[in-house]
Amino acid sequence: MIYGAMKLSIGNGLKLAFRPWVEGLENIPAHGPAILASNHLSFSDSFFLPAVLDRKVTFIAKSEYFTTPGVKGKLTAAFFKGVGQLPVDRSGARGAGEAAVRAGIEVIESGGLFGIYPEGTRSPDGRLYRGKPGGLARVALATGAPVIPVAMIDTEKIQPPGKVMPKLMRPGIRIGKPLDFSRYHGMDGDRFILRSVTDEVMYEIMKLSGQEYVDIYATVAKRQITEEAKRRAEETKRRAEEKRAGGESGTQG
Repeated sequence: MIYGAMKLSIGNGLKLAFRPWVEGLENIPAHGPAILASNHLSFSDSFFLPAVLDRKVTFIAKSEYFTTPGVKGKLTAAFFKGVGQLPVDRSGARGAGEAAVRAGIEVIESGGLFGIYPEGTRSPDGRLYRGKPGGLARVALATGAPVIPVAMIDTEKIQPPGKVMPKLMRPGIRIGKPLDFSRYHGMDGDRFILRSVTDEVMYEIMKLSGQEYVDIYATVAKRQITEEAKRRAEETKRRAEEKRAGGESGTQG
């Protein structure tokens, strides 16, 4: 009931305001389990995709969103539950990865649609990064559910980092044909198979999205970008100090 209410309010609001275009809706099964594996450009990806589908999509979210105390915490928890987010406890021995697998299997076994971002985090620059071979492949091989590649397009341009007001523009969603990995069923303990499955899915996402592919993890890229920004800031500061010191020296002379 809450999901339905959220879909009518937020989902219809998004469709009216942003008018997202969609290709490949026929690839979403009318019933039965499936895994939706998408690229990840924006926080809004988890809202635009469910908004255009008739069926409920369950994504995972960190459990802190559901356990924060106070009125704000309760409102946040209600919101995330309402839009189909599933809390994941990251405190276990294998952290969020293991929790994501368990959550995904539960959704699939209940006959639902499980949404996951193989990159593990949002792209820092709009490019497509290497998929992590944990959650996606393990859920697919443990359950035998089909994997449907999804490409979110231009969602990062709607509200770039640092911008408060979103830009009214049309994002796109391309939904590919289901991928069948039943030939590997039960082989979710083989890391080479997990890597192969993940890479195949990422290749299909790349074809759908048209993004440049970078064969490193997005988390590594984010760290490199942060370190480079820090290096440039330090270099700018050093040059400013040298210039100031040179000016003071000339004044004294």
